[in-house]
Amino acid sequence: MKKLLIIEDDVPFAATLARRMSKHGFSCEQVHQANKALHACLQQKPDCVLLDMKLVSDNGLMLIKPIRAALPKVRLVLLTGFASVTTAVQAMRLGADDYLAKPVSTQMLLTALDSPLTNPKQPHNVAALDIDTMSAERVEWEHINQVLSSNAGNVSATARQLGMHRRTLQRKLQKKPVSK
Repeated sequence: MKKLLIIEDDVPFAATLARRMSKHGFSCEQVHQANKALHACLQQKPDCVLLDMKLVSDNGLMLIKPIRAALPKVRLVLLTGFASVTTAVQAMRLGADDYLAKPVSTQMLLTALDSPLTNPKQPHNVAALDIDTMSAERVEWEHINQVLSSNAGNVSATARQLGMHRRTLQRKLQKKPVSK
């Protein structure tokens, strides 16, 4: 039985993930705070880790390198509700094995967690982020909303960070998200 550590601040969602994965032969443990994640990794020594990108005020990306250093053979999958090409590339460079956008199906989770590790230092898959069919407008919209979220909804700070005029950003935010 594979051990799975779920690092997710949304307690009901983490419980749902644990139930879903338990039905497929995983022994699941949950951690809901970023500051307890590394300790849980060292204590539990899981085979796989599902890591949420947004952990209350923390960013799950900052946990990838320490987890990878502590458990070099762990299968590490980043989950996010704010999928973008930028964060996918960043996650893979930091050492994540896969990158999945929420909501995620059980089959996608199983595929990501059961994929063999060919080379743990070389990322190989960006699952659930269909870059080939995602339009440039959709990628831009996803990125803008992720930056806006990281700035706690502050449009002025987001515009500065993105290097665009505040009114231009407001117009883009008023548009409905384009489909993939």
